[in-house]
Amino acid sequence: MPINIPEFSVIISTYNRAKLLERALHSLLAQTENNWEAIIIDDGSTDNSEEIVHQIFTGNQNFQYHKQANQGEAGAKNKGISLAKGRFITFLDSDDTYLPEHLESRKKILKENPEIEFLHGGVKIIGNQYVPDLYHDGKNIHLSQCAIGGTFFVRRDIIVRLKGFRNLPIGADADLLNRAESLGVKILKTEIPTYIYHRENDDSITKNYGKLHGCD
Repeated sequence: MPINIPEFSVIISTYNRAKLLERALHSLLAQTENNWEAIIIDDGSTDNSEEIVHQIFTGNQNFQYHKQANQGEAGAKNKGISLAKGRFITFLDSDDTYLPEHLESRKKILKENPEIEFLHGGVKIIGNQYVPDLYHDGKNIHLSQCAIGGTFFVRRDIIVRLKGFRNLPIGADADLLNRAESLGVKILKTEIPTYIYHRENDDSITKNYGKLHGCD
């Protein structure tokens, strides 16, 4: 593998979350695995997100910052995918964090299972662990039954083939996983909880849910 191709492209889409973004970026810089690039897509923020990014990554050549007019989460992530060069594309939501061994642990799994094209799972939830059930009004489901997009590690050629995320009102992560399954993509789920899904904040957006099978 050419040395200029990173193992991971970490795509971080953000909108007006400067303080939470700062926490997320520091968790990326704390990774024990260093063969990654960061692609930050600022989806039209009006706060000081850009200033925060440049303060944190001053002198670091492994990141790109792109600001665009607001296109929503799917549009922002797809922009990041179009710029990515890594073998695997992964995500860090701007209000979430990684444990220091997150990327290293996923690299180990992928090296031990070279046939795997789509790795997901392994999340620790802080805060409310339930979300509304899309198919049963008034009922909730546990997030363990959901697709958490921040945990996705997808081989770059596969996610390009899938044409990235579709612009859905909810459940875009589950939709991507379900489309990958329908195409016969080799998928593995891990239970190593190194992705920290923060749901204790007032402005947390429940955008990553949907039953894994048959849900949008």
